[in-house]
Amino acid sequence: MNKKELLRTLKFVLFSASAGIIQMGSFALLNELAQLDYWLSYLIALVLSVVWNFTFNRKFTFKSTGNITRAMLLVAGYYCVFTPLSTVLEHYLADTLAWNEYIVTFINMLLNMVTEFLFQRFVVYRNSVDNNEKAKV
Repeated sequence: MNKKELLRTLKFVLFSASAGIIQMGSFALLNELAQLDYWLSYLIALVLSVVWNFTFNRKFTFKSTGNITRAMLLVAGYYCVFTPLSTVLEHYLADTLAWNEYIVTFINMLLNMVTEFLFQRFVVYRNSVDNNEKAKV
């Protein structure tokens, strides 16, 4: 891996960590304070973190000016697969096996970070990496 890709991966991890803080914070508020159903708390928290992560990674990590609608639709497609699978995993581990809800959410967040990076780097931004004004500096 060259230095540029290593830096890109590091940026993605840091933005994902910030999205993770948003996800865990909103999950805690919804699950503990609002006392929404577990799956609904997870789903809302996931959507909030996705919007945050997409916005910052598009601009700063992948530095793309590619078609935003196309990129959003591709990421939405990724989440059309990831969300049901992760929700089932969350339900199975937390509700059926009685694992700690926060540990299960953290496991899903790690799975999400790795698979989403690969999807965004090699599918969403495959042909439009480093073409915005930030990349020219």
